[in-house]
Amino acid sequence: MYNLERKQILVTGGAGFLGSHLCERLLNDGHSVLCVDNFFTGTKNNILNLLANPFFELMRHDVCFPLYVEVDEIYNLACPASPVHYQFDPVQTTKTSVHGAINMLDLAKRVRAKIFQASTSEVYGDPHVHPQPEHYWGHVNPIGIRSCYDEGKRCAETLFFDYHRQHKLLIKVARIFNTYGPHMHPNDGRVVSNFIVQALQNKPITIYGDGSQSRSFCYVDDLIEAFILLMGTADDFTGPLNIGNPNEFTMIELAELVLELTNSNSEFVRNPLPSDDPKQRQPDISLAKETLGWEPKVSLRQGLEKTIEYFDDLLSK
Repeated sequence: MYNLERKQILVTGGAGFLGSHLCERLLNDGHSVLCVDNFFTGTKNNILNLLANPFFELMRHDVCFPLYVEVDEIYNLACPASPVHYQFDPVQTTKTSVHGAINMLDLAKRVRAKIFQASTSEVYGDPHVHPQPEHYWGHVNPIGIRSCYDEGKRCAETLFFDYHRQHKLLIKVARIFNTYGPHMHPNDGRVVSNFIVQALQNKPITIYGDGSQSRSFCYVDDLIEAFILLMGTADDFTGPLNIGNPNEFTMIELAELVLELTNSNSEFVRNPLPSDDPKQRQPDISLAKETLGWEPKVSLRQGLEKTIEYFDDLLSK
């Protein structure tokens, strides 16, 4: 029987960490998914289980170039999100955020599709306000080594809201805080994957600075649920909306928990704190609770157990 509720949904960056989880969720919800990725950081391994699904289509494409397809909704997730990857080619990172946003917004304008922007807590920079609410404008270095990502994402938000005001596009903007889970790249340089891979291999665990800097970690399933809920809100609600877990942990606390869960013999080794690395990052999710009725359900311990299981299997192959 033909599903009249089935939407044609485009996911850019669909073979990446978050994108692959989103594609799977949309298929499970009964939609058709067009996954677009240039495979700079995404990998087919993340979507192998989806390739046999007749309602899943994979296209190799770089969002820096226009795309001409017919879709009902667009989730724009395309952009390297870890410092190791986005600093490898900073000019291309900025192009992906800015040119990619323009191309996807132009596509949404042409087909009158609702469009979602995966923005980031990095728009807040090294914040002077803690925790960070959506109305805080941030404290960002525009010329530092992280600026290609931070300012690229800030510019993308500008474009989304200008297209909304000027062309009446239906937009949803989510500011994603630290997220982790299966399908993370083992060499992405992010703290959760770093600690887990080092611990499983009994290698020294790298602590930057004194380890007192803090982050809030959201398990991927909780994040994807918020994506779906945000896209389903009333058309007049655009965001930006913080999505993350407000429970805050220091790097030392995270490392000690990873050691406990992996039964590792790893020891700590300390390196200097990277340039422009935020000392605190914690979302104020009051607006998400109010508008979506959403808050994270998976504890850090539960999420780490699932993530460790994934990496343990990956490293054993």
